[in-house]
Parts: sequence; C-alpha cells; structure tokens
Amino acid sequence: MANLKSLAKDTAIYGLSSIVGRFLNYLLVPLYTYYMPHETGDYGVSTNIYAYTALILVLLTFGMETTLFRFANDERYQPDTVFSTAMATVGSLTAVFLLLIFGFIGSISSALGYAAHPDYLLMMAVVVALDALQAIPFSFLRFQKRAIRFASLKMLFILLNIAMNVIYFVVLGKTSVFYVFFINLLCTGLITFFFLPDLFRIHWKFDGQLLKTMFSYSWPILILGIAGILNQVADKIIFPLVYPDQSQANVLLGDYGSCVKIAMIMAMITQAFRYAYEPIVFAKSKDADKTEYYAAAMKYFLIFTLLAFLCVMGWMPVLQYIIGERYREGLGVVPIVMAAEIMMGVYFNLSFWYKLIDKTIYGAWFSLAGCIVLFAVNILFIPEYGYWACAWGGVAGYGTAMVLSYIIGQQKNPIPYPMKDLAIYVLATAVLFVVMQLLPDSWSDFLKLCVNTLLIALFAALIVKRDFPLSRIPIIGKYCKH
Repeated sequence: MANLKSLAKDTAIYGLSSIVGRFLNYLLVPLYTYYMPHETGDYGVSTNIYAYTALILVLLTFGMETTLFRFANDERYQPDTVFSTAMATVGSLTAVFLLLIFGFIGSISSALGYAAHPDYLLMMAVVVALDALQAIPFSFLRFQKRAIRFASLKMLFILLNIAMNVIYFVVLGKTSVFYVFFINLLCTGLITFFFLPDLFRIHWKFDGQLLKTMFSYSWPILILGIAGILNQVADKIIFPLVYPDQSQANVLLGDYGSCVKIAMIMAMITQAFRYAYEPIVFAKSKDADKTEYYAAAMKYFLIFTLLAFLCVMGWMPVLQYIIGERYREGLGVVPIVMAAEIMMGVYFNLSFWYKLIDKTIYGAWFSLAGCIVLFAVNILFIPEYGYWACAWGGVAGYGTAMVLSYIIGQQKNPIPYPMKDLAIYVLATAVLFVVMQLLPDSWSDFLKLCVNTLLIALFAALIVKRDFPLSRIPIIGKYCKH
C-alpha cells in the first residue's frame, strides 16, 4: 500500500504539472487556429515539423531515459556514474546531429518540402537538440523523486511559451508559423540554463564498460521508442507525402492536427502516470507482491482513462471551441484517436514484464509490428479517406502492439490482470458513449451537456460501487462508513 500511495502522490504532482500544462497549451490551439490563416496551411506545417522533431528526439535520447532508471537502481553502479555515462552518450549524438543538419540544410529542406524555409528546420533542429540534452537531467530528477522541481521546470517552460505566443500573435499581430518555432527556441534555450546547478552537483565519471552494458539494454528500447513514436507521428509525416492534392495537404493536416489536440488528454494522463510509475516499478521489482501491484495499477489506470474519455466526449459541445471554426471539420476523429491513446497506455503498462527481465527486444518487436500495421493503413487509405485513415491507423497500430504484448507476456512473465473487471468498465464506457452519440441533433448543446453529465455520473457511480467506496476516501470517508 505504501508504494500505491507513493504512486498516487507522485502521479498527482506529475499529473498536476502535466494537466495544467496541457490545459495551458490548449490556449495555444485557439490562438493558432483563430489567428493563423486557414488557407495557408501554416498550422499543418507546424504539425508536420513537430512530428519530425518528436521522432528525432527519440533517436537522440537513444533509450537512455529508461536505461538510466534500470542501472541507477542497480546496487552495482553509482547513480552519478550512470547519469554521467548517459549524458555523455546523448551529448555526443546531439553534436553529430547538429553538424549534419547545419552541413546539409539545403538538401534536407528541399527533400522535406521546405526549400523556401530552411530557417524553420534550423530552429527546430536546435530545439530538439536542447530537448535531448534536457531529457537525461529530467529523468534523473524522477529517479531522485524530485517531482516538484521536475514539475516546476516543465511549468516554467509552458508559461513562458504561452506568454510569448500571446505577445507575438495577439499583441503584435504576427500570423506566421515562423514565430511558433522562434518562440519555442527561445524558451527551450532558457530552460536549459536552469539545469546548470544540478549538473554542477554531479560527480562526473564516464565508465566505458558500463556504457557497453547500457547500450546492450538501450538499443532495443531505441527500436521500441522509434516504433512507438512512429505510431504517434507517422500519420502526420506521411499525410503530405501521399495525399493526392498537394495544395490542400497542409490545410487538411492542420484540421486533423488541431482536432487531435482535444484527444491528447489521454497522452497527458499516460505521461503523468508513466513519470510516477516507471521509477516505482523498477524499485519494486524485488518485492514479493509485485505482480499484484502491477495488476492493480493497470486496473486503476484503465478506469480513469475511460472516465476521461467519457468526460471529453460528453463535453465536446464546449471543448470544440478550443479550435477555430474553420478547423472543426475533423472533430469526428477525436473518439478514435482517444481510443488509440488508451491502447497505447495499456501497452505501456504491459511493457514492464520484458523490461524487468532485461528482454527489451520483445518490446522492439511488438512496437515494430504495430508500426508496420500503422504505416500500411496510412499509405493504403490516406489517398482515399484522408485523415480518417490516420485516426484508424493509430487504433490498428497500438491495438496490434497491445495484443501481442499481452499474449506473449502472459506466457513469459504472467501477471494476474483482473480481466473481468476491465471488461466491465470497457463495456460500460462503450454503452454510455453510444448513448451520447445517439442524442437527437435537434437538442440544444445545453440539454446534451446535462444528459451527458448524468451519463458520466453513472460511470463514476459504478467506479465508487465497485472499486472506490466512499468510506475509503479521505476526509469524506468518515461520514460514509455505512
């Protein structure tokens, strides 16, 4: 129970920064979709370039975030030595990356369709390099259980980013995507300086033999990470390349990218859970009750992501105003993308069996299989179905990886997941979602919100009845003992 309480506390801290941060970042979506001209496709350009940077970030960090947890918790190694070795690795990869980008920017920008704007790529290359260098110190903060400092730095970046975007787009009247990248570069550079005190406290020691051992652990995680991030961003990379009408590709990608932002609450919850859960999993790997703990964590994760799904869908009449009216054509993909994100979260929970037995190669194969399915769906169906193929490709890709991990995991390292309970919650969510979708179009948004809120309350009542009796909830529990 102590570990579950620690998980809840850290998830609350990480979750607060993540939830508040994502909520504040949502302010950028209306800012961009209300102020950027729709017909230029600038928001689609932003969506496309950020997809590339997400992929590059995985390559540069080389799986060292998870690897740091694995070896820093190993009594044979000093945590500072593990950190130093990981940091040296990422720093070297980042230096090589920047040399290649600056040396071949003309060819790269032409190949990606940005021959007229190599400055976009140069700015984002520096941003992703700084993000990679920050990734290891951020991971070390999580290892040290310094959740408040972690959250504070994340929030500082977000607040600075939002403030500068408001100044440039609202006050100064700028409308170009150039300023999106420029502001990101300024804020990322500033946050990097805040890590200097932490870096000065480290006892730096590079261990070549340790690096070899870490590489043997991290390279399958790298493959896993590449496949995993491609499952998230491949559609946004592929879309402009295969959509038949090139003049409209970035415009439609902007519609899809803006609507997907609403569905990102699932990624936010998964990320908050991951930040808190990953260090505890490795620390608890020697405990006798570890499998029961992992099973309970999976159950509670799924319960609250399903509740979040219903909240987002039930309050869509309000949430749709996050994006400008010209971008709302893609709102129909939101529940599909959210379902894919839930599958990704479940897959993350299922992934620890192979990490704990040092068989990360399994994760690489599972994610690769999911990635192949996603690529196939996108390449085959985007020309005919547009961004709907992107949404369903995510479901197909994550679903494939999730099923494979569960089936093989139960053979290699079985965990007693409460499948009956999980099925009940999934079925209840599906039924309530269908009811929400069947409400008459003639009803007002206010009436729909009222009915949807009652449906959400029914799901919450099911949670309370089955797994969270009011008598066990702090403060109010003493009034509900019976």
